[in-house]
Amino acid sequence: MPSSGRDLLELGAPGRLPGALPVGVIDIGSNSVRLVVYEGLSRSLTPVFNEKALCGLGAHLATTGQLDDKAVKAALTALRRFRALADQMRVDVLHVIATAAAREARNGSQFIAEAEKICRVHVNVLTGADEARYAAYGVISGVHDPDGVVGDLGGGSLELIDVSGDELGQGVTLPMGVLRLRDVTGSNHHRAEEVVTEAISGCGVAAQCFGRDFYAVGGTFRSMAKLHMTRCNYPLHVMHNYTIEPDDAREFARDILRGKLGETIAKSSISDIRQELLPFGAVVLEGVLDVMRPRRIVVSALGVREGLLYGLLDDAQRAADPLIIAAEELAFLRSRSPRHARELVRWTDGLMKSLPIEETEEEARLRHAAVLLADIGWRAHPDYRGEQSVNIIANAAFVGIDHASRIFMALAVSYRHMGLSGDTLSERLRSLTTPRLHERARVIGAALRVAYLVTASMAGVLDETPIFREGDKLVLCLPEARSDLAGNRVAQRLRQMARVLSLIPEIRINGDG
Repeated sequence: MPSSGRDLLELGAPGRLPGALPVGVIDIGSNSVRLVVYEGLSRSLTPVFNEKALCGLGAHLATTGQLDDKAVKAALTALRRFRALADQMRVDVLHVIATAAAREARNGSQFIAEAEKICRVHVNVLTGADEARYAAYGVISGVHDPDGVVGDLGGGSLELIDVSGDELGQGVTLPMGVLRLRDVTGSNHHRAEEVVTEAISGCGVAAQCFGRDFYAVGGTFRSMAKLHMTRCNYPLHVMHNYTIEPDDAREFARDILRGKLGETIAKSSISDIRQELLPFGAVVLEGVLDVMRPRRIVVSALGVREGLLYGLLDDAQRAADPLIIAAEELAFLRSRSPRHARELVRWTDGLMKSLPIEETEEEARLRHAAVLLADIGWRAHPDYRGEQSVNIIANAAFVGIDHASRIFMALAVSYRHMGLSGDTLSERLRSLTTPRLHERARVIGAALRVAYLVTASMAGVLDETPIFREGDKLVLCLPEARSDLAGNRVAQRLRQMARVLSLIPEIRINGDG
């Protein structure tokens, strides 16, 4: 047994999943070169390191046909650092990919040869079809049951591909990345509008988007989403699955082109290089809205890199639910008893089946994730466990979940810790979810308050102590051997829960009849 803090710190990293082998991806794009290292190859990827260098490899490619010497030097310098970091982090497998700039430049093969020497692995130069497919895989891996068209906007090209569930359409690549647009038009936004409209209008995939979602992938789209969040003072700082309605998106794009967002840009911490490219991203967004007429814009933080790794999974791994996997992992890493967390899923299953509350398959899925996360804040002071849990759940790198569902889970766990009287989250955060989910969160939070008093967070109790509706009663059933658990606090919590459900509380000891 360790005898000091120093000994504890030398035991390793219990906050990391055991047995996971780090996997890395270096993405050599037309605008940036990025390294992302993930905890392991999984259906629910967890980044442990993420760094980019804005090198601008494709900055003058359209007019010169070559990668700029200065940009090449910057990119190779970044690759040396990234290879050293990968070695330092003991990355098990390092994937290196390159996109439009390296693919199209006359000196691209020379650059790739130098990159392979530095990275000591093969550099996979993706075709446009590859980029579209991996971008679609990225969206499939991160959006629950997607339906629409994925648009991956890079520096050199825009890839479009139809997705429906886990099915892909035929991808296309259009030569209208933001660096290329700036280059070929001499920074003329009006000329860029003509180029974009002509390219998208002539693309068959564009017509498939009408009335469906447009999934925006890529650094420029993410920068625009960050700017939009800043402008509307959005209360949740999570990029993935951020949505913008078409009319709002159109006005926003026009304001960028009119130069009306200077103050907002200054507040948004967008790099100078990205700021220069925002108008061309706005031109592409307008073209998407005018020609493709999507139902809404949905921002995906997952793209080609994550799609590449998703493509390496087998069918069973792909079919797994990334939200449930992430919740189980957090329960394992942070809760007092991971087994208790899993028992809560079954316990609340029994409760919900007995209640006259219709629960969809999706709502059951969200409930399962919420109860798995119910104890992740236990190491905090009791007065702050709810607040800490809410911050983790609302802002965690979850995928397969939209913002309304995040707030549902955060509400359920906050009610568990902070009580049922009043609202535990700010009005602005609560406004992101639906009244239906809000009420479900109160029911689940009330049930959790009962469960944790009965079990003291220990496994092996809940399966013996079911809770259910019987007529106009809410019954908590205890076996004779556990009858001493029926104290005043348990009775009080059961009364509170019964009040939420308009039922009469009863603690029943097995054998009472």
